[in-house]
Amino acid sequence: MLRWLSDFETPKSIGPEMRFAGLCRTTCVLCCVCVFLCTSRVRTVESADASAATSADGWWSFSAPRRPRPPESTNISLAQNPIDEFVHGRLAVEHLQPAPRADRATLIRRLSLDLLGLPPSPADLDLFLADESPDAYQRLVDRLLASPHYGERWGRHWLDGARYADSSGGEMDMAQPMWQYRDWVVDALNRDLPYDRFVIEQLAGDLLPEARESTFIATGFHRCCVYDRLAGNGSDEVARLQSVTDRVNTTGSVLLGLTLACAQCHTHKFDPVSIDEYYQLFAFFNDADDVYLGFSNKRSLDQYRAARAQVKALEEELVAYESKLAGPAGRWEINLDEAERAQLPGDVQAALAIGKEAGTEEQSALVFSVFKAQDAGFVQRRTLIDQLDTATADIDLIPVMHQREGGRDTHVFLRGDVNSPGDAVAPDVPRFLPKLAMSNQTNRLDLAHWIVHPRHPLTWRVAVNRVWQQSFGQGLVATENDFGTRGALPTHPELLDWLACEFVELGGSLKSLHRLIISSATYQQSSRPREELAQRDAGNRWLARQSRLRIEAEVVRDATLEVGGILSHKLGGPSVYPFQNDGVLEGRATPVEWKQSEGEDRFRRGLYTYVWRLTPHPFLRTFDAPEAITSCTRRYRSNTPLQALTLLNDPTFVDAARGMAQRILMDTGESDKQRLHEAHRVGLARTPSETEMELL
Repeated sequence: MLRWLSDFETPKSIGPEMRFAGLCRTTCVLCCVCVFLCTSRVRTVESADASAATSADGWWSFSAPRRPRPPESTNISLAQNPIDEFVHGRLAVEHLQPAPRADRATLIRRLSLDLLGLPPSPADLDLFLADESPDAYQRLVDRLLASPHYGERWGRHWLDGARYADSSGGEMDMAQPMWQYRDWVVDALNRDLPYDRFVIEQLAGDLLPEARESTFIATGFHRCCVYDRLAGNGSDEVARLQSVTDRVNTTGSVLLGLTLACAQCHTHKFDPVSIDEYYQLFAFFNDADDVYLGFSNKRSLDQYRAARAQVKALEEELVAYESKLAGPAGRWEINLDEAERAQLPGDVQAALAIGKEAGTEEQSALVFSVFKAQDAGFVQRRTLIDQLDTATADIDLIPVMHQREGGRDTHVFLRGDVNSPGDAVAPDVPRFLPKLAMSNQTNRLDLAHWIVHPRHPLTWRVAVNRVWQQSFGQGLVATENDFGTRGALPTHPELLDWLACEFVELGGSLKSLHRLIISSATYQQSSRPREELAQRDAGNRWLARQSRLRIEAEVVRDATLEVGGILSHKLGGPSVYPFQNDGVLEGRATPVEWKQSEGEDRFRRGLYTYVWRLTPHPFLRTFDAPEAITSCTRRYRSNTPLQALTLLNDPTFVDAARGMAQRILMDTGESDKQRLHEAHRVGLARTPSETEMELL
């Protein structure tokens, strides 16, 4: 039918009225096609799962999950845990067989990349291959989950959703380092902070009764949003309201799997979210102020910045004053008598005896420092600077959220226009979801507790689906950020609900959830394609094999540096500036400098690269890293010539190639065969095949 539509043309000889009529007929045909496709989709939904209602009132994801009983596996010898029983049950319905277990070399590489984002070392490979104990795989899993690099790997996934960057975005794109929040995420995941607490601290860490510095830093989740003052025509208030809007939308997509943004201008066309309910959610975040840790309001921050500016001005004035002391210092040296010289420290006396012309720079500086200590003007200036510096110590400004005293009035913005306020609304949640426990002062903390309630129909399903997506390339619900009525149905609905309930029973332990998934036979399957699957299940929806996935931008670089032996394993700290071609930062409204880091900081993990939203590092964008403008819950995977050219020409990869070559030459025998064999073990975590050796 689509081919027929593309071939349909209106004759050129007819008049404009007839052409318009022809256009109308074509439009009608297109409308009929759309109706047909939509009704076909509904019929497909109904046939795929007769128990799933297609109306919003009975939509499957709007009811709390119930823990189902796993079906009896048709492949008892292969099943490792209940996950396999659900998957094998579906495969039996589709008349498909699961793939055999992958070889051990493949498994350790798969696990290392999935859990750490790094390839296994030859030593780790040998250790695992030599371990013939029944629990060898489980002990490998436990060792990888205990690695501090686990938090770096899975923290990167979370930061995509948090739209993490080190600048404010927009045309001005001012620096706003968020590395303390990034380090909080990594540390929380390494500590296996329960998921409910993980969410609560990020949404409302400042409102906790036991609030402390770390819980304030956690609220950086919603300080990562774009703040574009120019987009609001220079109005800070309009820019703030745009940030609040982004926080509502991000909460919806990342935590609830809902397209709340569709209700920003009008009632949602498909899901039961009205525009009033959208702005009731908006009210929770509208009562928060964007501040910096230790500064509860803008006035105190302005005072601090003024004091720091004064210190800087005084230091510049002191430098200018010092430059005028050269003459007086020389006369002071000449006029010193023997008694005065004798009272000076021995090294100063020695420097004076040698003389300025014959002495070293260090000796001249030593003599000059003694003179400055006796100069009243210098001492007065230095004392004032030290006093101000002590009173207003130079600190890293950490962006956090803080509840505003007295709150703000929130109105529905008609058609989403902040300049068209409508009726006033109070904080509340959509009526189709469980009720919120109201208090005298309902705030973000109440919202956070409501989101992570064990019986919430969305939160726990969305969370386990996100972890499943990273393990298999696609979630049980393919539309990972849309569990609404326009989203995809789950391929394994009972498995999804079982995982959500199990995650709650595991206390929200992400490490336990990972252990459960990667311990399944389903995860450990071979990824080798099979002809019958290419015909029956090309997208691997039924999981008759494991999926082959391209690694992400940061892992491409990290893995290359690791096999080259030059990757820095240092954890945390301020963002760094690896090699970047000249010209990337040119033409910005706010000029900035990319001063390349030195030493091991040149080869830190990609997680630590400084991210300017307006001009991100070209390597990250080339390999599909998100723009950090809005939340990203799934990265796209592309395959372009530019990627190949980058790997061939980027000096960082040349350094890694040189490092790997030196590593092979130094650690391996003299024969080319031995070196090729070791290169495969280092780079691919396996031995080469006979065919590969012959070709090489």
